[in-house]
Amino acid sequence: MRRVTYSMNVSLDGYIVGPDGSFNWSEPDKEVFRFWIDEIRDVGVHLLGRRLYETMLYWETAEQDRPLDNDELEWVALWNPLPKVVFSTTLSEVQGQARLASGGLAEEIERLRAEPGEGDIAIGGATLAAEAAEAGLIDEYRAVVYPVLVGGGISFFPQRERKVGLELVETRTFNSGVVYLRYRVTR
Repeated sequence: MRRVTYSMNVSLDGYIVGPDGSFNWSEPDKEVFRFWIDEIRDVGVHLLGRRLYETMLYWETAEQDRPLDNDELEWVALWNPLPKVVFSTTLSEVQGQARLASGGLAEEIERLRAEPGEGDIAIGGATLAAEAAEAGLIDEYRAVVYPVLVGGGISFFPQRERKVGLELVETRTFNSGVVYLRYRVTR
């Protein structure tokens, strides 16, 4: 069965976006960017909320906007053809290899798990991940923790009164002080 994973950059105090709405503190250096390139290779479909989808639209035309280095070209070659499902109540259309979700999150995940296919079902975006976590649909949490305290904003972890057991699967420390933590949900 395909795993459902939730991966995001996160501040040490647990936020993916600061109180001012910015996330420029999480711009990856070369080493961390290479890590994300390697991570995306294991993804078969990416589920995104509207805000993350709109942020990631940058990559659809990045080659037209400025010259890209080799790592960025590799990312574009992997990200752009990747199937994406966008959850939004305000968008009427999406671009590239994206489609708007036709059902609720649980229904989409159930359908994707039943389909033949390789790779993880990745979830991006705190609101969407909170819904998936509340429904018990996340199999792995993958946090790329940046050594910064932003003091508030949008939390990486859903703020629900529910205990979730986790088993540490992998850690990695980058030269910049960024730390990758991968946890499997214990059921």
